Order: sequence, then structure tokens, then C-alpha cells
Amino acid sequence: MTMDARPEAAAKVPAVAAVAKPAAPAREPELASRALARIQECIEKSEENRRKISSTGALTDQQEQEIRDGLTLQVKAEISKILEPLHPADIAYILEALPTDDRMIVWDLVKPNQDGDVLVEVNDGVRETLIDAMDREELVDAMENLDTDEIADLVDDLPPDVIAEVQEGLTTKERAQLRAAMSYPEDSVGARMDFEIVSVREEENLEMVFRYLRGFEELPELTDTIFVVDRHQKLKGILPLAKIIVSDPERTVKELMRGDTLTLNPMDDATDAAQAFERYDLVSAPVVDETGRLVGRLTVDEVMDVIRESSDEDAFAAVGLDDEQDLFGSIWDAAKSRWIWLGVNLCTAFFASRVISCFEGTISKVVALATLLPIVAGIAGNTGNQTLTLLVRSLAMGQVTSANQLDLFKKEFCVALINGLIWGAIAGGLAWLLYADSELGMKLGLVMFLAMLLNIIVGAIVGLIVPLTLKHFGRDPAMGSSVLLTFITDSGGFLIFLGLATFFFR
Repeated sequence: MTMDARPEAAAKVPAVAAVAKPAAPAREPELASRALARIQECIEKSEENRRKISSTGALTDQQEQEIRDGLTLQVKAEISKILEPLHPADIAYILEALPTDDRMIVWDLVKPNQDGDVLVEVNDGVRETLIDAMDREELVDAMENLDTDEIADLVDDLPPDVIAEVQEGLTTKERAQLRAAMSYPEDSVGARMDFEIVSVREEENLEMVFRYLRGFEELPELTDTIFVVDRHQKLKGILPLAKIIVSDPERTVKELMRGDTLTLNPMDDATDAAQAFERYDLVSAPVVDETGRLVGRLTVDEVMDVIRESSDEDAFAAVGLDDEQDLFGSIWDAAKSRWIWLGVNLCTAFFASRVISCFEGTISKVVALATLLPIVAGIAGNTGNQTLTLLVRSLAMGQVTSANQLDLFKKEFCVALINGLIWGAIAGGLAWLLYADSELGMKLGLVMFLAMLLNIIVGAIVGLIVPLTLKHFGRDPAMGSSVLLTFITDSGGFLIFLGLATFFFR
């Protein structure tokens, strides 16, 4: 049986061939940043001209308004020209970098056929402001140019009536795909997979495959392999496009296909899948359900988004911030989002101050201790952050398991011990030299050495325990880890340093 005779193939070819896609916009690494600078310059010049007109006082209100309107049209024409060659991802970058008022000016000038693609690219905070500025008809039109997996990405942000109208315009197959994509958890492979797949049967030869592929106006993006399935759509293997091009047309798919391919399940964690892509240098991978039936594919562009988003989440979570917030969003909302960790910091700072107050007698006898306190806490905090960063990344990569945690603990303890001995000796020696003219100089050096040694070890241990504990309780290991680390190394450092000083300077 030929491929074109199969119901799946017969439905697929006309659907792809019927839509003529426009030429791809120009793409350069620095194009978006240059365009942003030019747009900001246009807006600034417009504001400057408005101020000049208002300051003359020689024109009537009507004349001033006519001139302003003319300048506005000129600026909009210039911005539209700048936006013309840009890819939706570049436009999204520009919108995220503009204050709200300027963003709305630019958003109104984006081509309607790019609205949907831009909404997919921008972060959640900016997307909310853009959707709020659109009416129902504009939103429905924007969704018409998107694939079902992209629509699924926007469903949570769209009004229910818009979603209902969009679904009405989809085919039965597309509605089923949309429901499937919406049913998967946000961080799963199913929520990220692409439903545009090209499949063939293993009994067919390459000449038949060529004839099938020529029925497409263009192949789905990032198609590097053809999936081999049986009549029940169960995956049998993959056939690289490179093999098709260089092999004899009379050879069969079964002869050339590879069965040892990575397969993913829709419920797999997207971060785990991203690690597999990085490990095996993949461009795409098939996604199969529990029965082995091919349901979609995961592509490297989605994987890159997963890696970037994961990195952003870790960086923001480390200081208690939301990675999807609008840079120019509500001042009040931004302030409130930072209260929790500011409150935690305030409490930890007061706790550290109470630790110091417990040793007021010792500090009053040896005032030099107050000048050396920040050094002990700072070095230990740096050591802890190094261990913390290493562990958080290793946890994200899945390299730390219950079987190797003890080995990792031993290794980091030994590293901290060596660094504590070396840098404790250096700090102790410098403290001794700094107060060499005092009879307490040698004791200060010894206290400094011991405090540095112990606190560096404490910092390393805390840098291990905090993320592992958060991971054990199902929380993000990066979430607030640096705040907790700073609290413990500061308070612990003060306690160790002043406790040792109290013992030696009795």
C-alpha cells in the first residue's frame, strides 16, 4: 500500500499544501537590539518635538494638535518600517524592553498576521498587558495563524469566549490535538510537543517516500527524520532525511531505518527531555503514548526554550522573584512580590544582630573584633554560594542521587577543609600583621584562622544541605537558597568568631 492511500497521509498533504507561507523574515543576532535602539530614538524625538511645540506659545491649540498628529503619523510610519523585517521573537524582545505606554504604541503597529506568534514569544507578564489591549475579534484572528500546540500555550491567558470561538474554527483533528495538549502538565513533554509529524511505513521503498514528500509544499520545521510506523501508528523506528537523499531509491524503509532511537512519553518531564537532547545532540525526538503509538514530536527549539526558562527560574527563584513578571509592570505589584524575602532577610539580619549583642562584653574589650567580623562572614558566604551553585546545577541535570550524595558530601567537605586551612592561615596572618603593634595581635590572628576554617566548612555544608532539603520536600532547590545560606553563614560566622574570641580573651 502506498503512503498516499493511507487516511493519515491523505489528510495531511492537502492541509499543508493549501496554506502558502510568507517568506521568512530576516534574522541577524543584533537585529533586535538595533531595532529597539532605533524605536526608542523615534519615540524620544517625538516627545522632544511635542515639548518644543508646546513651549513656543505662538500657535493655537488647533494648530498645535494638527502638528502633533502629523508628527505622530510620521513616527508611526518610521516604527512600522523598522518592524517590517523583524521575526516575531525579535518583536517580542522589543516589547518586553519598552515601558507600558511605548509598548502599546509599538504593539498597535505590529502586523495582524504576526500578533499570535508574538503573543507566544513574550513572557507571561507582558502577554497579559498585550491581551488586555486587544478586543475579541483581534484575539480570534491572532489565534488563526497558530498551530494547536501554540494555541495551547496561550489558553490560560485567553478569555473563555475567545477560546470557545477559536475551537469552533478548528477541524475535528485539531480540536482533539488542542484538548490533548491542554490535558498535560505545564512542565511535561506533552505540553511542549509538536503535532506536525511526517510518517511512513517500513515496507515502502525510498522512491515512494520521495513521491510522498514531494506532495508537501514544505516540510514541518526542524524535520530531520521521518518516523516509521505500522498501520496502527505504532512507532517502529526513524529514517533520517540524510539517508533518504543518498540511498538507492529501490531500497526499502525497513532496510535503512534505525530502531535505536530515543522515545519520549507525553508525561515525561520537559527538563529531563532537554538533558537527553543535549546528551545525544538531537534535533527532534518522537513522542509515543503508553501503547507505543506515535502522538507527536519534541523539537530542539522547544528544548532551548525549556533550558532558558529553567535557567531564568533558578536565577530568579534564588532571590525570591518571579521570572515571568513584566519589567515595566505595576509598581505596587512588583513591590508586593518582593515582600516575603525582604521580610525573611530582615528577620535574619535581626537574628544576626542579636548574636553579636550576646558578645558585647568581648567586643568592648577587643574593639578590633568588630572590624574583622565582616571578613569571616563574607568568605564563608562565598564558599557556600560556590557549593550551592554547583549542587543546584547538578540537581537540575539529574547528576545527584541518593546513591552518590555521601560521596559528594565527602568531596565538598575535603575541598572546604583545604580552602579553610589555606585561606584561614592567610587571613590569620594578615590579622596578626595588621595588629602586630598590639599585645593581642597573635591571639587575633589565631582566632581569625580558626573562625575562617570552621565557617568555611559550615558554609560548604550549608550549601549542600539547603538545596537537598528543599528537593526532599518537593520544592525548587534554587528557591531562596542564597537567602538561607547568607543567614546561616552570617549568624554562624559571628557566633564562631565571637565565641572563639570570648574563649581566648577571657
